[in-house]
Amino acid sequence: MNGNNRSDIAPGMRVKVVRKEDQRSGALTEGVVRNLLTKSPSHPHGIKVRLESGIVGRVKEILDAQRRAG
Repeated sequence: MNGNNRSDIAPGMRVKVVRKEDQRSGALTEGVVRNLLTKSPSHPHGIKVRLESGIVGRVKEILDAQRRAG
């Protein structure tokens, strides 16, 4: 599942994001969503999120559609 629709993403989900500095290489970083930063319902390059690690990036892949407990 891609990360272009805000309604598909929620805090606690495990995702892969591309950071701004990794856009050219396409390197993905895996993590758990802390909060959503994009306010619009969709974005062609992916919804921008902040991971629990503090990394900010656009969601390219949703790995775990279930929210984590806690």
